[in-house]
Amino acid sequence: MDSACINYKDTGYFSQTVIDYLEDLPELRSFYSYRPDLNGFAELLKNKKVVADRGMLVRILREQYGLASDDAAKVSPPSGGGDLEGAGAISLLTSPDTYTITTGHQLNIFAGPLYFIYKIVTAIKLSRQLKEKFPDKNFVPVYWMASEDHDFAEINYTHIGGKKVHWWYEASGATGRINPDTMRQALNQYKGALGIDHHANELADIVEHAYAGFDKLADATRYLVNALFGHYGLVIIDADDHRFKQQFAPTMERDIIEQNSFKNISATNEKLQELGVHVQVNPREINFFYLQDGLRERLVFENGRYQVLNSAISFTEEELKNEIGEFPERFSPNVVMRPLYQECILPNIAYVGGGAEVVYWLELKSNFDHYKVDFPILILRNSGLVIAKETAAKIARMDLDPAELFKSTDAIKNNWVKKHSEHTLNLTEEWRELSCIFEKIKLRAHKIDPTLANSAAAVEARLKHAMDNLEKKLVKAEKINYHTRLEQVEHIKADLFPNHSLQERSENFGLFYVKWGQSFIDELIRNFEPLDFKFTVMTE
Repeated sequence: MDSACINYKDTGYFSQTVIDYLEDLPELRSFYSYRPDLNGFAELLKNKKVVADRGMLVRILREQYGLASDDAAKVSPPSGGGDLEGAGAISLLTSPDTYTITTGHQLNIFAGPLYFIYKIVTAIKLSRQLKEKFPDKNFVPVYWMASEDHDFAEINYTHIGGKKVHWWYEASGATGRINPDTMRQALNQYKGALGIDHHANELADIVEHAYAGFDKLADATRYLVNALFGHYGLVIIDADDHRFKQQFAPTMERDIIEQNSFKNISATNEKLQELGVHVQVNPREINFFYLQDGLRERLVFENGRYQVLNSAISFTEEELKNEIGEFPERFSPNVVMRPLYQECILPNIAYVGGGAEVVYWLELKSNFDHYKVDFPILILRNSGLVIAKETAAKIARMDLDPAELFKSTDAIKNNWVKKHSEHTLNLTEEWRELSCIFEKIKLRAHKIDPTLANSAAAVEARLKHAMDNLEKKLVKAEKINYHTRLEQVEHIKADLFPNHSLQERSENFGLFYVKWGQSFIDELIRNFEPLDFKFTVMTE
């Protein structure tokens, strides 16, 4: 694929806070640790204090991958699923010179929208670049499965080729524990959407084994993601584990009882709001859920007891401490405490997230400082637009450049008509001449009566408004003359920006994989540059 890059600012799809962070606005510096560049990584690596239990981490990961502790970290699952070469990177995590580059996401069925894939690709590419820069150290890309998340409605569908594939099921509790055995209808719909050409059967085999071969959605997702990314060294972690929670138990107990995260993050949010930042999440007094099979409900403090909402479960403070000590896996961090949990059980130095994630991580640093846990470098994931050959031909015929594609349909049409019309459609020169005349009129009016200058200016303003309207009519009339050509703009925009949104936020990766197979992932890795912070437009 050929690629072109444009500034995120020029796309119009990214918040001002994200742009300010990338451009190193001084007012934001106190809300993160190190800059997202190679110098920042060099500084962090000099000062990094790993609090994770590396031995425990490796043992749990090997279990999750179905490996014996002394197994060669490679297992071949059934045909079509790739192999578990990503497990080979697990053994590196025992070394004190190994660090992780982590991204996280919900367990969207069939890998959800494209940005699910882009997050992981960014983590893989960044790990490679850091290895080149710091060859004495190892960097392992990690996908953190949000297996404890309970918002099933956010993960139970995907869009592929303009069709919505929906998993119709009433679920409750942690999504990672849901049995995907009711997915058959959605699975058949998805495989049908893939068709039979090129690599369709290959991907169909992968998703069939993933969703029909495991009794937990977390395990199914691990299989799918590993089939796509395992041989690039990606490690997939499910933090819904008793032993991981044991390590985090002292922090959970302190935070629930002392409500430190609520105090720290609330104070930070006030400062961010003073800077005009739209905060993404607001902390609660208690930022943990109580978790059991089929149940994930908020924990609140009411009438002197710790109550699990929508249940009969409650604890005194002493009972709560005993419950955390004996069953730490029953306590699940919410969105503001999950990052701290992540950094406590991984030797992590960077988090790869989307624009909204970067902003909400800016809210968290004071809480990391409170618990004396290093804050990772925040990396805005790569964003991409993939243009197939057929659409690329239309774009070439219309003589459009990549940056123009992000403008509204009307703006593209107007610019195109002005550029290609045989007539001059703007009245800039005429207005310049009229402005000179009005300067003379205002001067003469002022000499006769100073109050008449304002009247002359008002006439000028009305005429300018009339001229602008006339210019719009000229463009509109010429657009009618080019109606057939301009229809192409509508087709291009519909192809590349489904539902008037970024392609990556809607379209699934499936049809791209059908067309190009694993080389699609290879091309993403080749073209994405995590530390350049540019939007990548890739053309077949």
